[in-house]
Amino acid sequence: MSFARDLARLWRTDGFRRLAYIRLLSQSGDGMFQVGIAAAFFFDPTTAATPGAIAAGFAVLLAPFTLVGPFVGPLIDRWQRQRILLVGNLVRAGLVAVICALLLVEAPRWTLYVVALLTLSVNRFLLASMTAGLPRVVARDDLLAANAILPTLGTIAAAVGGAVGGIVTFVAPQATDTTLALSALIAGGIGFSLSSWATVLLGRRELGPVNPLERLRLVAQVRELGSELATAVRYLHARVTPFQALMVMAAQRLLYGVMFVASILISRHVLGDPDRPEQALGNFTLVVAFAAVGFGLAAVLTPVMGERFTRHQWILLCLGVGAVGQTALAISMEPWALFSAAVVVSFAVQGGKIAVDTIVQRDTEDAVRGRAFTLYDMAYNVAFISSAVIGGLVLPADGYSQVLMAVLVGLYVLTALVFARAPREPSPAPVPLPDPSTAPPTPK
Repeated sequence: MSFARDLARLWRTDGFRRLAYIRLLSQSGDGMFQVGIAAAFFFDPTTAATPGAIAAGFAVLLAPFTLVGPFVGPLIDRWQRQRILLVGNLVRAGLVAVICALLLVEAPRWTLYVVALLTLSVNRFLLASMTAGLPRVVARDDLLAANAILPTLGTIAAAVGGAVGGIVTFVAPQATDTTLALSALIAGGIGFSLSSWATVLLGRRELGPVNPLERLRLVAQVRELGSELATAVRYLHARVTPFQALMVMAAQRLLYGVMFVASILISRHVLGDPDRPEQALGNFTLVVAFAAVGFGLAAVLTPVMGERFTRHQWILLCLGVGAVGQTALAISMEPWALFSAAVVVSFAVQGGKIAVDTIVQRDTEDAVRGRAFTLYDMAYNVAFISSAVIGGLVLPADGYSQVLMAVLVGLYVLTALVFARAPREPSPAPVPLPDPSTAPPTPK
């Protein structure tokens, strides 16, 4: 099946089409927001952009959500996911307004980190809700195609949004770093608002869950959700295939994250002038644009290759492609190498992610799927934080280390060798899932 035929067939499904509107608007806003955050945090000429500083920035933005997010994410299995998308995007639009105000009054940097943290936390929550709700609007046999098309279109929308957010770097070369950040952030807030508006096109119960778990009071909820996440970990581990898919996704994200941190530094110190934020941000926008090409290719080729390879085989192939792409940076730090690696490695990471999403959705029952994707987000964030910390420890000031890039190539190969021994089929469900209709009443 071709990408165009798959998209045309799925687009005739009302639920898929409406979810696509929401995701495209939401992630285009993400792209604009991320450019604004990058301008404010990583390309400000008054701030040192050392590997350690970038690692600290990523840790501040992601570590708290990794700790707090798990206790919020299981609400995906308690609250209607359509309402989560509606309210979540409105909350993000409001938080963007707060960030803009903080920039205008030159508030302390830690206040920007706190509000940006909240905004990014909501984003991960929304993406998990959309992924968990996808099997509710497409047929089981269409999940691979839907996972290839919808998240990848969203990623491309984020890249396009990033390009729109960064266009001022080309048309207004004398703009200040604050102007760059405000322009991109305001555009992102508009995208979030439009996404919230598009959510009303979906029925309130259309994304599930079918049998939502009982809502609890706050103290009881924190205690119960911690227990539920532990149960979900045991469930996924016993099912084997979704657990191992999550692990290989985390490994890919860690390796990709090291290259991502390096690309920020290379864009600023090697390809551009550190004292000219518009030039450095423009270079990084080009890197993101090349990465979007890789994401798009993954969306086109993964469904086609799905007819020739199993999910397991496709993940292995993507790991090999990632090693090839990373080799370009192990050879040279010239622009051609960075842009080539951005295309090829992004293709590999997104292609593997599509297969991982499908494995987790296919081999996880609906009642626990929301918590499964909460664990997915935890693994994603821990991997990204780890990559930032590793980058801060081992990358030089300009972001390029030929030895480190060669080590990344070897780690792609090692991950593939380990995953090659993973089982192809899930084990039977180990424990009965919670049933709200039989659960004892919660003490008042």
